[in-house]
Amino acid sequence: MQKTLTIGMFQSGGVRGSWKIPGRESEPNFTDLDYWITLARKCEAAGVDFLFFADSYGYPTMDGAVIPGAITHNVNFTNIDPQVILSALAAHTEKLGLVTTVSTQVEQPAVVARQYRTLDHLSKGRVGWNIVTGSAQAGSALLFGEPLMAHDDRYRKADDHVELSLKFWEGCWEPDALQRSSTTQTWADPNKVHEIHHRGPFFASDGILPTPPGPQVTPTLFQAGASAPGRALAAKYAEAVFLAAESKALAEQIADIRGLAEENGRGRDAVKCLIAGTFRVADSYDAAAAQHRAQIEAISLDQAATHYAYYTGIDLMSLDLDRPIPESAAAGDNGRTNIERFLGPDAPTVRQILEEFRANGVMGKPFLGSPEEIVDQAQAMIEATDADGFLVQPEPDGNHDQFFARVLPEMRRRGLIKDELAGNTLREHFFGVGCTQLPDTHPGAAFRAHNVLV
Repeated sequence: MQKTLTIGMFQSGGVRGSWKIPGRESEPNFTDLDYWITLARKCEAAGVDFLFFADSYGYPTMDGAVIPGAITHNVNFTNIDPQVILSALAAHTEKLGLVTTVSTQVEQPAVVARQYRTLDHLSKGRVGWNIVTGSAQAGSALLFGEPLMAHDDRYRKADDHVELSLKFWEGCWEPDALQRSSTTQTWADPNKVHEIHHRGPFFASDGILPTPPGPQVTPTLFQAGASAPGRALAAKYAEAVFLAAESKALAEQIADIRGLAEENGRGRDAVKCLIAGTFRVADSYDAAAAQHRAQIEAISLDQAATHYAYYTGIDLMSLDLDRPIPESAAAGDNGRTNIERFLGPDAPTVRQILEEFRANGVMGKPFLGSPEEIVDQAQAMIEATDADGFLVQPEPDGNHDQFFARVLPEMRRRGLIKDELAGNTLREHFFGVGCTQLPDTHPGAAFRAHNVLV
């Protein structure tokens, strides 16, 4: 049976690539709100499920300091806070899901809970939280003046963070707590608004989230991170997960997440698995491949090494280029996903890793060709991996115009995408009309206000 695909569009609060294109340097860019509003409207007109913003406080570092080339060439460096953009985008769209990344490493649960609950109201239920422990951890630790936490401990902290956030969202307000009665002059029933008492390994609370529930109660929950602890976190809490790798690795990761979700009592289909997809469309495969080669040639090995250091803190240029990453260099806690993908008996050489990052970064090989060829490749990837859709990467200028104009119509012609988004909330887009709140099988359901909270 052919799947109906979930489609999200990837962005960040960072600089769009048009500044590198001669004659386009002065086009509206990442600090221009009208640019983001226009982009969101394009996404809505195209009928995609959601617009996603990646985010990080980190930047490329080496030996405790920023890498100068990151500043020179803007390699994962300059950005703004995408969370601030969302309320404006909510005001200019009606159906489009709006998703942002917030790190459990640096943000407090009460802050996250209030921000997303506010956005759930302002968007009328179209907001999602991408749960991450953070990327570029070394740079983030420097910025906040904190030591770099061990990888597995970051995921223990993330679990504690999400649990407390769910208690705030699900446990503080009973469904009928808000009265708004002019007759009795009662805003809310104090017997139906509850304090949360939480003592975890990293967070504690004896308080109340004063903001009443929005349409989703809990925002739609996403996760990004393919390490073993990341997959475990996704299987426990996430409703959608972002993955990026080659076909065989993706199939293994997706099967693992589905199996773990089932073990958690959620069911194998509880998590939408979305592949980071780069689509380079032209009139033919050869033309698209030539464009892709030109993009690769514009990136130096030093820039590729800086990009890799952003995720891992490893200086590839200091290693033997013709041997795999040595065990001593691969033992760090900064970005395990992009370390582990290059280990093992068939590990590539450092030079091959650099070439991979020049060509594809963390996203896997692109789909190249005419619209028909590209959709053939995308369908084959879905069938090989059991994924549920794509998180579509931007084109070189930062937009998605070619994908909207040429690839989506071919997907729609084949019946691969929805003719119309289901329901009005983001969770309904994923799981169907009426599925506005977390299902009873989600662990967050145990924290609902009619249950005992500890």
